[in-house]
Amino acid sequence: MRPGSVMNRNLQEWIQEVQQHCQPKEIHYVEGTEEENRLIVEALIKQKTLTRLNPALRPASFLARSTPDDVARVEDRTFICSETQEQAGPTNHWRDPREMKETLLGLFRGCMRNRTMYVVPYCMGPIDSPYAKVAIQLTDSPYVVANMRLMTRMGKAALDLLGDQPFVKCLHSVGVPLADGEEDVSWPCNTKNLYISHFPETKEVWSFGSGYGGNALLNKKSFALRIASKMGLEEGWLAEHMLIVGITSPEGIKRYFAASFPSACGKTNLAMLTPTLPGWKVECVGDDIAWMHWGQDGRLYAINPEAGFFGVAPGTSMKTNPNAMLSIQKNTIFTNVALTPDGDVWWEGMTDTPPERLISWTNEEWTPHSTFKAAHPNARFTVGSLQCPIIDPDWQKPTGVPISGIIFGGRRSTTVPLVRQALSWGHGVFLAASMTSEMTAAAKGEVGKVRHDPFAMLPFCGYHMGDYFAHWLSMEQTGRKMPEIFYVNWFLKDEQGKYLWPGFGDNIRVLEWCFSRIEKRGDADLSPIGYLPTLDAINCQGLMVDMKALLKVDKALWKKEADELFHYFQTFRHKLPESLKNETEKLRNVTR
Repeated sequence: MRPGSVMNRNLQEWIQEVQQHCQPKEIHYVEGTEEENRLIVEALIKQKTLTRLNPALRPASFLARSTPDDVARVEDRTFICSETQEQAGPTNHWRDPREMKETLLGLFRGCMRNRTMYVVPYCMGPIDSPYAKVAIQLTDSPYVVANMRLMTRMGKAALDLLGDQPFVKCLHSVGVPLADGEEDVSWPCNTKNLYISHFPETKEVWSFGSGYGGNALLNKKSFALRIASKMGLEEGWLAEHMLIVGITSPEGIKRYFAASFPSACGKTNLAMLTPTLPGWKVECVGDDIAWMHWGQDGRLYAINPEAGFFGVAPGTSMKTNPNAMLSIQKNTIFTNVALTPDGDVWWEGMTDTPPERLISWTNEEWTPHSTFKAAHPNARFTVGSLQCPIIDPDWQKPTGVPISGIIFGGRRSTTVPLVRQALSWGHGVFLAASMTSEMTAAAKGEVGKVRHDPFAMLPFCGYHMGDYFAHWLSMEQTGRKMPEIFYVNWFLKDEQGKYLWPGFGDNIRVLEWCFSRIEKRGDADLSPIGYLPTLDAINCQGLMVDMKALLKVDKALWKKEADELFHYFQTFRHKLPESLKNETEKLRNVTR
């Protein structure tokens, strides 16, 4: 792609402005071709950022190792720079946009010296979709370019679609300028000066200092959720942290579900589920993000804005998620996993017995007797969606797929039952707003601590969460066919700390009940927290499970939950919708 082929005047001016300020040695306009990718990968191998895996075992695949201080999303350095703090709300870290840009301009000055600045045009959503959006990322990280090629529709096609229209501006630097003649390190980053800053009014993202994951791949959480959620508020649609999956019954009836879980709580496993019940079929539309719009027929439709998976590797195996394992057999970038002696990858949970010898993600010798992990708990794989063996035939349908059910859930070892159905749309919004989950390694923080994570959007909503709740409530309108809402918890434990539910492929048994409720059948009992399956409503044939324990509603625990929720909701003050106040009071009253 030649510089002269960029016809968008605003883009030309922006590139020139960033070039003058960041002072890259050269500019590369990314086309997204095979040859271009080959050259970028070869350069990354030479720099020792990537290690080529054994082509006989893992064709066209590579391993990257980050520095130990650049391994996950950094929420305390992620900012929403709306015009006022009120617009950002209490769940976001806010900075005045003028002050933040002044700080960032100081950091970005000369930050790309002796580096290449890549101009990366990319499209979120199918190229021919009326709901697709184009963005441009300027970055000095070839590792980011190689990953974005797998995760987005990148290159000339996106630029052609853009034309002279406005676009989302994503500016990223690892923050490590090079002196003349200075050799680069394998993983450049500047974690002492981390900023991932979002400007919702002007639709911009500025990221400085990190080379890892969602901090640097600005197509993902930054654009597809934080900026897009604000776009959805303004334009009447929803940008959500949700997988999209098609489920077909033995009778041939197909229904699409969207499902929302915090990171590392089983989204990819559910999106690629292998059913244990005969005759059921699951097909994947997307594993992480859904953009949902209302169709002319009054139904809710969803597109997957991404074109690839950025999945958590540890715990993924042929037992837990065979379809993910089949997806990553080739053309995959692995980050922070372990390397086997024969040039393949390994991580905790991949096999029952670990290899006798490995090179860990920190490039150290590792054996089963080592006191440290072979792979980082947030190690990742990046791979294109088309390699998924159960990719849905309509995953790139321009209008999206019709959503019949929405599932929410978190990781809770007590209190929250296996599954329940909301009493209404408003009650479903309440359930989603009251989501809590035990923290995982996908974000820095205290692993295992229970935190509120409304809609699994706590780190990703680009505006005031109270307004976000109201936006969801506003979706219920005359003439619309509202999806049913469910809440699940695969992670209940007994007093010995053992999981009560087998999970993984057996989750189809819970989905079968949800499916039946959408079809206006399936037995349920009314409870203070929603419709619960009757004890024999879920097909448990062949399982040894305690359904009474899995569906138990402990009044004492729920009283504590309701009181804590009441105090949490006070965080949103006058912005909390009245209906959510009422639902909270109802829950407190029935558990007294």
